[in-house]
Amino acid sequence: MTDAITTPEASPTGAPGIREQIVEAADAHFSRYGYAKTTVADLAKAIGFSKAYIYKFFDSKQAIGEAICWRCLSAQLGTITAAVEAAQGAHEKLRVLFRTTVEENRAQFFADRQLYDIVIHSCAENWASSTAYVVEFEALLASIIREGREAGEFERKTPADEVLKAICLATSPFTHPLLLQHNLDQIDQGLPAVTNLILRSLAP
Repeated sequence: MTDAITTPEASPTGAPGIREQIVEAADAHFSRYGYAKTTVADLAKAIGFSKAYIYKFFDSKQAIGEAICWRCLSAQLGTITAAVEAAQGAHEKLRVLFRTTVEENRAQFFADRQLYDIVIHSCAENWASSTAYVVEFEALLASIIREGREAGEFERKTPADEVLKAICLATSPFTHPLLLQHNLDQIDQGLPAVTNLILRSLAP
């Protein structure tokens, strides 16, 4: 596990502009050559910095990848949260949550596959960025479940944590970036079918 993510705004170096410059250059380099094939030396050469200078801002290539990954994931979370908040009722919010999540991931997959691969890498190795995303996503799902129970839309007998875990497992082939890449052909029919099944199981 890496250290907690440090955003440019919270940089202890006092030079957020340099950190952001490094992240931007790394993002472009990773998008072109891939995360695995890019070294800190490559980034230093592209920016015109020395490796030692880059290490003043990031302690490893993974730390740079974390910053890029979190920038991507936090933007997705913002889009997903806004869509959910605009929906009416727990039923619709649940549908919107899964639909928007999948749309965001699928768009990323086809728009910038190299960046998507960084996200996959972070999920596979449990980077802090992907872990934070999961925590935020599950908190949003939990709030929908709670809202549905309070409004009488969802049953209340099953323990809430059990419901949350079951829903996450059932939808993971479509919402988890690591699994979605293997289920792209199943999204249009599979996601609505799974969502409908979940909603029927939640009926009071």
